[in-house]
Amino acid sequence: MDAILRAVAIYVFLLIIFRISGRRTFSEITTFDFVLLLIIGEATQQGLLGDDFSVTNAFLIISTLIIIDIGLSLFKRYVPASGKILDGVPMLLVEDGEPLHERMKKARVNEYDIMEAARRSQGLERMDQIKYAVLEVSGTISIVPKPKE
Repeated sequence: MDAILRAVAIYVFLLIIFRISGRRTFSEITTFDFVLLLIIGEATQQGLLGDDFSVTNAFLIISTLIIIDIGLSLFKRYVPASGKILDGVPMLLVEDGEPLHERMKKARVNEYDIMEAARRSQGLERMDQIKYAVLEVSGTISIVPKPKE
C-alpha cells in the first residue's frame, strides 16, 4: 500500500509542478532541459521506490501511475471543465499583427519565439503578416497568417 500512496503523491506533485512551470517548459527542450528531465526522473525514482527495489514494487508503481493517468483522461472526458484546469487552454499571443505583451509575459514567450514559429510554419517575415498567434495547450505556437490582398 505504501508504494501506491507514494506513486499517487509523486504523480500529483509532478502534475502540479509541470502545470505551474508552463506549457513552453518542455515543448521544445534544450540540452539543459533534457538534463533537468533526467535529474527529475532519478529523483522521482528514488521517491517512488523508497527502500523496496523489487520487481513487484516496480510493477505496482508503474501500474498505479498508468491507472492514474487513464483515470484523469476519463475524468476529463466526462467533466470537460476539468481539462481546462489540468491541461490549460490555448492563449492568444498576437492579434492582427499586434503582440499582446501581457499574455506573452505570462506565457514567458517573446516576439522572437513567435517570429520563429511564423517563419517555420508559414514562411512569414514580419509581425504585421500575422493575423493570430496562439500558444497551444501542447506548448507549440500556431500561426494564422493574414489573407493576402
